[in-house]
Amino acid sequence: MSEEKYNLDGKTILEKDFKTSMRGYNQEEVDEFLDLIIQDYEKFQKEIDQLQNENNRLKKYPARDDASTQRTKPVNNTQNHQVNYDILKRVSNLEKAVFGKKYAEE
Repeated sequence: MSEEKYNLDGKTILEKDFKTSMRGYNQEEVDEFLDLIIQDYEKFQKEIDQLQNENNRLKKYPARDDASTQRTKPVNNTQNHQVNYDILKRVSNLEKAVFGKKYAEE
């Protein structure tokens, strides 16, 4: 990842001097606006630093293939059908055993 150098930062904006002329902009208004820009640049830089730190931390510890990630993987359908068949067979045998005794008693 290449680090690109920004043209401006808070300090550069703060230290910028504009030449004044007779019909120029209101210096106070320009200074107030530049102050807002400086505050935003500082917030952006803090957020960028935070995100880069988080990104580096996540790169150090890649996701593991543990039980929590395996829960989201689909189960093999062939295996799933076999399990369902076995369960249905057991239920059927239990029904025969329970209801068969009831019919025999009547």
